[in-house]
Amino acid sequence: MRANGRLRTTVPSSTIRNLGILAHVDAGKTTLTERVLFATGTIHKRGEVHTGTTVTDYDPQERDRGITIFAAAVSCTWDGHRVNLIDTPGHVDFSDEVERSLRVLDGAVAVFDAVAGVEPQSETVWRQADRHGVPRIAFVNKLDRAGADLDTAVRSLRDRLGAVPLVVQLPIGREDSFAGVVDLVAMRALHWPAGADTVVSGPVPEALREEAGRRRRLLEETVAELHAGALEEFCADNALGDATLARALRELTLSGDGVVVLCGSAYRNRGIEPLLDAVVAYLPAPSDMPPVRGTADGAEQERAPDPSEPFTALAFKVTATATGRLTYLRVYAGTLRKGATVLDAATGRTERVGRILRVQADRHEEREEAVAGDIVAVVGLKAARAGTTLCAPGAPLLLEPPSVAEPVVSVAVEARVNADTGRLASALARLAEEDPSLVVRSDPETGQTVLSGLGELHLEVAVEKIRRGHGVEVVVGRPQVSYRETVVRGVTGLVHRHIKQDGGAGQFAHIVLDVEPLEGTAFEFRSTVVGGRVPQEYARAVEAGCRDALAEGPLGGFPVTGLRVTLTDGSTHSKDSSEMAFRAAGRFGLREALRLSTVELLEPVAEVTVSVPEEAVGGVLGDLAARRGRVRGSTAEAGTAVVTAVVPLAELFGYASGLRGRTRGRGVFTSRPAGLAPVPASVAAALPAG
Repeated sequence: MRANGRLRTTVPSSTIRNLGILAHVDAGKTTLTERVLFATGTIHKRGEVHTGTTVTDYDPQERDRGITIFAAAVSCTWDGHRVNLIDTPGHVDFSDEVERSLRVLDGAVAVFDAVAGVEPQSETVWRQADRHGVPRIAFVNKLDRAGADLDTAVRSLRDRLGAVPLVVQLPIGREDSFAGVVDLVAMRALHWPAGADTVVSGPVPEALREEAGRRRRLLEETVAELHAGALEEFCADNALGDATLARALRELTLSGDGVVVLCGSAYRNRGIEPLLDAVVAYLPAPSDMPPVRGTADGAEQERAPDPSEPFTALAFKVTATATGRLTYLRVYAGTLRKGATVLDAATGRTERVGRILRVQADRHEEREEAVAGDIVAVVGLKAARAGTTLCAPGAPLLLEPPSVAEPVVSVAVEARVNADTGRLASALARLAEEDPSLVVRSDPETGQTVLSGLGELHLEVAVEKIRRGHGVEVVVGRPQVSYRETVVRGVTGLVHRHIKQDGGAGQFAHIVLDVEPLEGTAFEFRSTVVGGRVPQEYARAVEAGCRDALAEGPLGGFPVTGLRVTLTDGSTHSKDSSEMAFRAAGRFGLREALRLSTVELLEPVAEVTVSVPEEAVGGVLGDLAARRGRVRGSTAEAGTAVVTAVVPLAELFGYASGLRGRTRGRGVFTSRPAGLAPVPASVAAALPAG
């Protein structure tokens, strides 16, 4: 259907699939996305990561570095279904992009390297998907590589992720001779002839019939153990029909009780069509999802994924392009039309939607409307940020925004030329608007502008974006990590009186505080005052004052975390007590309590996995020890040693170049955040104040 020369988007939500591609860096996500676009006829020439010609890695930095940095949305059609894909980054420094994407997706394809199996970032993104309850199917990629083994990769899914793999394919050929798969659900062979772009279906090869039958039986038994309906048929017939098996696989995928596993080689264009069939068959449509839940007037409400419901959407990404400021939306309910006025549910402001765009990475196609289940970009919104809820003005509903990771690395930045200082400030503000995990602040002591992010590469990319996108030459200081202070042993019964009398109305607040360590939570406040000695509004003011005091600890002025403060007693004055007075009492009282407590310094640490030739492992272990690393394990296979260690993040700056030099370019490493750990006293003494 057309309106004013533009396509309308009214398609049933049951024929939409919103999914992300998740994986460790270099597992083949972007190549897989490119092959999906080619197989669906969306593009007519395959691009390659190594030549910088893929659709989704369109940013110049992505093409230069050969990795995905920014989540990119594309859309294609397959078997009468519209598939909205988001190709997500695989590097740990850009995990916040993955977090924001998972918040709005209905399903995901997790990609694994057939040689390496589950890798550190594979596990990280898998846990992120677990937190959001996103159903997944797995694609074991690179079966054409030397050392590739489907069974080993599947075993790592079971052991490392705790998943229940439901393997629905059997490879035909090994490593370089990998040529196709046996579909264990339909019991047919799928071949991809050399040089051909299409799949050829046929009977299962004679040499594989026995093994295919054995694996089909194993699949049926596993499904019957997990699915009540399948168990009933299996007990009655001692087998499962194809239709029952397919239905059970879908229901197990949606419930998260099982993970359908497929395999192939994206680079060689093998396994793409059955993967798309599995996406349509097993992953949920927006209509399969439960109603979205939010709050309105302090009460929890829900809204069904129906175009006739009041419009409700969540902004999950903001970018500045030549087209204008693009705000990416997931529409959960209702219909959004071009020119409509929408309400920011958090601020109460209204804005007008100028244009609605279907996104193909860096290309856009204009639409007249978007309906429940759609992922689109809109032009015209000036104030919306990632996490903003947009809704119909007459039916406000505030959705939970995506969580934002706390920055762990900071650098001082300044314009090389003083005349560019204003342009640098504008560029930094735009960066922070586009990426909520980037934080810009001014150091009150030095006056320097400090840029904080999730890792060294994260900050490198941000600085390079300023240089390329805004034409500002930037001078960057040495990276600094974000230290924290925590309470090891607290105090009880600390009495603090805030009394101020300087003419006119005075200030009086009397409080008694207990401070104790708290694991797993940054801060908790509670009041056990009875008899109304400290009214509730004053208790809330004490909590606000305590939160103010957490900004600077007694050791080095670093933020304080991991403590519980209990207000146990206090008193008021009939005239001089106020919320301001009790807030001041909370702030100064907790500062005094922290000075009397035993406090230690914490630093961010990372779990590092280093792969090196066996002959270089001694030097690598020595270097990790020099960096205050604690080795957790070491394995060796086929001449390669894999060392796992926990290393302070401050000691990892420049580690990549050092490792390359020590191993003659043959060593690689990956890292992921591993929380906070105490700083040795000798190291803490040498640190500057926060």
